[in-house]
Amino acid sequence: MGDEDIDEVDRAILYALQEDARNMSSKDIAERTGTSDSTVRKRIQRLEAEDIIKGYSAEVDYQQSGYPLRMLLFCTASIPERGEIIPEILDIDGVVSAQELVTGDQNILVTAVGESDSDITPVAQELLEMGLTVADEVLVRSHETTPFGEFDPGKHAENGH
Repeated sequence: MGDEDIDEVDRAILYALQEDARNMSSKDIAERTGTSDSTVRKRIQRLEAEDIIKGYSAEVDYQQSGYPLRMLLFCTASIPERGEIIPEILDIDGVVSAQELVTGDQNILVTAVGESDSDITPVAQELLEMGLTVADEVLVRSHETTPFGEFDPGKHAENGH
């Protein structure tokens, strides 16, 4: 990270933004943290500048939006290229995420969505054409997220941190 460590106010900001960045104003966060609106705005700008906050995005329910299949493809790439190949994987139609894994034989996890198998099959084919081995495919029924608990100011108050 940069010159400053993450403190309790930064954690509370990150937690609040993970809860609902769209509807969480800096004033709302200031009330939670006992700081000023301007302090929260400056902290957010610093967290963005230091790439701790990498961006803001919508959480899409692909099933409700007409794309009921969510497939995890566990792939193997050569270790030197596994990190470099991620942007190319993200360019494949239907791919919504790619993660570099650092343990195990499968070292890239690709998530693809589609309406049917015929949407997912070309993704696997393109991965193979890129020189990856597709070791396993897993169909996902649901996917939920939650804010990271270590950023929750209530948790730290309970534990005396």
